[in-house]
Amino acid sequence: MEKVLEINGLCKTYPGFALKNVSFSIEKGSIMGFVGRNGAGKSTTLRSILNFVHPDSGSIKIFGMDFKTAEDTIKQKIGYASSGTDYYPRKTVGQIIACTRNFYPTWSDEVCKTYLEKFNLDASKKICQLSEGMKVKLHLVLALSHGAELLILDEPTSGLDPVSREELVIIFRKLASKGVTILFSTHITSDLEKCADHITYIKKGEILASKTIEEFLADYAPKLTTLEDIMVHLEVETEE
Repeated sequence: MEKVLEINGLCKTYPGFALKNVSFSIEKGSIMGFVGRNGAGKSTTLRSILNFVHPDSGSIKIFGMDFKTAEDTIKQKIGYASSGTDYYPRKTVGQIIACTRNFYPTWSDEVCKTYLEKFNLDASKKICQLSEGMKVKLHLVLALSHGAELLILDEPTSGLDPVSREELVIIFRKLASKGVTILFSTHITSDLEKCADHITYIKKGEILASKTIEEFLADYAPKLTTLEDIMVHLEVETEE
């Protein structure tokens, strides 16, 4: 199976925190949940993949290309969304979309319109008028509207109500069935159980496990039957 994303030996040191030889890979058309408690290194890893953070060492290949030498080409094929991204609060949704579409030759106004309607986003509304959940939906509209083959999403379901989260899970599954690869961090394990093929678990900057969701569940059955129970168990077990 074709590997869309390959990370090997990724290291980044900050005062008081470090990513330590982070390695994992994702195959085409799969959905990987990236999990760990706050401060474990999820966002630092995702930002390192996108070169927002410059790693100290390690390699990142996307679509078989080295990110250091083919960044512009790769970024045209990636969609990114983060719950922590801010836009100009007095600009409208439509103005943000009009600005963003200029960066992507493959941008589809039709796809954009479809997701605006699906997410009930009003293009005339100002960013400051949107709830946190609606802001997350705007990030996703921007990420999905240029035909991205890899979606990298940092806490995409954060701030969404249960119905909206369910809609998003369905969208993820449909995209994956069409060959889109999805890597997303989350602390909502129930969303993972509905859509993820693989789970990568990080703690204190180190990858402790990266395997299929079936393997994760099988490793701890029958005593632990949900991902939430397993995550809590792993956090406690590795502290002992």
